Amino acid sequence: MGVANDRSIAWTAAEAASRAGARLAFTYQNHAMARRVVPLAESVGAEITVPCDVADGDEIDSAFDSIAERWKSIDFVVHAIAFSDRNELKGRYVDASRENMLNSLLVSCYSFTRVARRAASMANFGASLVTYTFEGSRHVVPSYNVMGVAKAALEQSICYLAADLGSEGIRVNAISSGPMRTLSGAAIGAGRAIHRWARQNSALRRDLQSNDVANTSLYLLSELSSGVTGEVHHVDNGNNIVGVTPRGR
Repeated sequence: MGVANDRSIAWTAAEAASRAGARLAFTYQNHAMARRVVPLAESVGAEITVPCDVADGDEIDSAFDSIAERWKSIDFVVHAIAFSDRNELKGRYVDASRENMLNSLLVSCYSFTRVARRAASMANFGASLVTYTFEGSRHVVPSYNVMGVAKAALEQSICYLAADLGSEGIRVNAISSGPMRTLSGAAIGAGRAIHRWARQNSALRRDLQSNDVANTSLYLLSELSSGVTGEVHHVDNGNNIVGVTPRGR
């Protein structure tokens, strides 16, 4: 859930899962997005592609109903969906509108809770639910604004979902990715400066690659992480450990 194009985090995770032998289903937000998503889904032999605008709870139900008609159960869900009005990812957070705050929380946070509830109804024991966040949830990042608040809510929801679903053998985790050149990242006005800072000041001092995140996604989706739940796993070249950077970097 959340493939926009071949540079999406969701797509790199899908490719990794496909290479590992997973059978895949994809959702797309609307018909315009279907033109991008369906060819990608077909390229990895996806068995199901269904519409699902997560801002509409009925569409989430319909999507899972359609999947349940083909598959009796599922082993994992990848949720890589977030949204905020691009015009409000500028200026000051204090000027955020009520409408965009509610919409950002609905799409970026609550949608994962609604998806988890439906996924749990057909998930195998040991199933894994994975979503994505960013360090702007914990520290101030230029032009991230409302998204930082929405991602903070998403991260805390991971804990509650993990506690609620653990008795059913369902694991719930998030990956906190460093800056990457994705469609969603392009919406952040200070994106270039953030990428440059991350490269120059991370512990590994390099650009984060899509495979870095894809490989960790596969780990969290698989039995290799069978004892891991309720975690926000950083894949950011060590950016999150850096406070004040030494002079000369």
